[in-house]
Amino acid sequence: MEQERDRLFQQIGKLQVELDWLKKDWVSTMSIAEKCACIDPKHATLSIVRQCDLVGLPRSNYYRPSTQQQESAENLQIMALIDEEYTKYPFFGSRKIRDILRRQSYNVNRKRIQRLMRIMGIESIAPKPSLSKPHPEHKIYSYLLRNLPIVCPDQVWSTDITYVPFGGGFVYLTAVIDRSLRLPGIAAMCSPPGRFQPTWRVNSVFQP
Repeated sequence: MEQERDRLFQQIGKLQVELDWLKKDWVSTMSIAEKCACIDPKHATLSIVRQCDLVGLPRSNYYRPSTQQQESAENLQIMALIDEEYTKYPFFGSRKIRDILRRQSYNVNRKRIQRLMRIMGIESIAPKPSLSKPHPEHKIYSYLLRNLPIVCPDQVWSTDITYVPFGGGFVYLTAVIDRSLRLPGIAAMCSPPGRFQPTWRVNSVFQP
């Protein structure tokens, strides 16, 4: 009797390992639509709850109608136009795309464009706020210029880098400044259309 129980426990453990492997290597690659197609609501022994658990599908996704069924024909057409514009200009946000569609006689507002872009899973690749927030584990260095009198040229230099919109993209702009004279040296890096090699243009420090 004990041997039979141990054999059953061993078999259960093996099945659990195989099930975990199945979920990781097969189910994880399936889309939500493919997982929904695997569910058989008329199965004789497996309930919908159990089937959803086996394929790693939240029940809410199974019972919720698909996005394509929810959206009107006009919204689907607008989504196709959004996709076309986003493919050409991935740095365009909801405002820019709204303006483009309005010029094409579509009566749309920004909120509608935002909602459809969320459904499509796309967003502008333009720089966003709060990019300079440090990581909690990042070391904070002391400010070396605090209470330091700057009295002569070439004593303290500082630098900064930013980006500005230019020619359908962005240009990185670097400034190097003599803190005593407040005179900058400027370096701009840009990639011309169709070229991947950056081009540097440097202005020397202005003479007083």
